[in-house]
Amino acid sequence: MNDSINTDKLAALAEAREMFTGTDSKAQCARVLEILQRGYMLNTFEASRNLDVYHCPARVLQLRAAGHNIITHWVTVVTEAGRPHRVGNYMLVREVRHAA
Repeated sequence: MNDSINTDKLAALAEAREMFTGTDSKAQCARVLEILQRGYMLNTFEASRNLDVYHCPARVLQLRAAGHNIITHWVTVVTEAGRPHRVGNYMLVREVRHAA
């Protein structure tokens, strides 16, 4: 099981789920982006279990196409069945703007 999610992140996931309801891709993208903009990394397992996003790579692809700089790190998580799975762990890269 993915017990490594802290309570602050769990609360943020629940808030995003409540803020952007619906199952369409727009709502799913909004939930994913909300979490990433809050500075959290999000893996595919967390997205499906906590955000009702069942194809996170597609949503990340859509967000990238919209101009968001999201990078992928590969991690292994253990599911409720006790099996390890390699999943994408996504992070939003923020550009640093320098004063002219």
